[in-house]
Amino acid sequence: MSGGINWRSGAVSDPGRMRSENQDRFFVDDSRGIFLVADGLGGHAAGAKAAEIAVEVIRGELDTTESKANFSIPHAIAAANNRIYELAAQNEECRGMACVLTLAMIEGDRVVVGHVGDSRLYLIWNGAVRKLTSDHSPVGEREDRGELTESEAMLHPRRHEVFRDVGTRPRSAGDEEFVEMKEFLFKPDAAMLLCSDGLTDLLTSAEIGDVIDRYDGDPSQIAHDLVSAANLSGGKDNITAVFVAGGDFLGADSPSMIEARKRHSITRARESSAGNTDSPHGFFARVGKALSSRVAFLIYGFAIGVALALAWR
Repeated sequence: MSGGINWRSGAVSDPGRMRSENQDRFFVDDSRGIFLVADGLGGHAAGAKAAEIAVEVIRGELDTTESKANFSIPHAIAAANNRIYELAAQNEECRGMACVLTLAMIEGDRVVVGHVGDSRLYLIWNGAVRKLTSDHSPVGEREDRGELTESEAMLHPRRHEVFRDVGTRPRSAGDEEFVEMKEFLFKPDAAMLLCSDGLTDLLTSAEIGDVIDRYDGDPSQIAHDLVSAANLSGGKDNITAVFVAGGDFLGADSPSMIEARKRHSITRARESSAGNTDSPHGFFARVGKALSSRVAFLIYGFAIGVALALAWR
């Protein structure tokens, strides 16, 4: 862990209620601050294998480089893309295999993200849940432009079409319209969520926020609760959630936060009653203050009188 920021992560992947195979894969390295979600494209040959190759290659590339994340991330994703493409070309059964993915690396107090497709990364901070990646799909672009509401996009029949993927053709790290790069500040009281579209096709950002608001120190529980909520909403696809919480992050509805609010309200009530003249404590405080003022006035007057008498004599 770097930059003095501590974090904890939890990850859960599930095939969902309607799929027999899980084509999602993830990788988590807390010690280096590396988090990855890869989703094999449904309907394509060997989607699970493509996701596995992506995780394997990216992990190996990041293990062997000391470069900054802005350089290493696109190169690692391009290497995974080309490995998938080469294996698909050599094996008829794997022809056309591909995946989409989101890769995040923590560097100091910042997070660098490389993203291709319609998996997502959300930042949770200061009571808000913000989607920081773009969906590389016709429906996702319309949603990002405000032409579709979140609910309309979730129900759109072309929801699963993507125009960027990892594996269907050769790529280089510098290719435009390939890896979308993002960078953002990651404070100790913030959290982030990486997930596949099996989660976001069934849960709105507000519903995701409701689950995360229960966070009380166990990131694995939040990942599990998110996946469970998606399954309860239908579980139509594979579901993967990787939840990363900063060391000072607490959910607004967590037991610890509720207890803190109670303590704060009691303190405020005591402060208020101390200054409230209608309460017994406030009344006696007011009387004491008045008496103190009167006594001080009498002593001051007596002293002046003595001084004047001596001066007259």
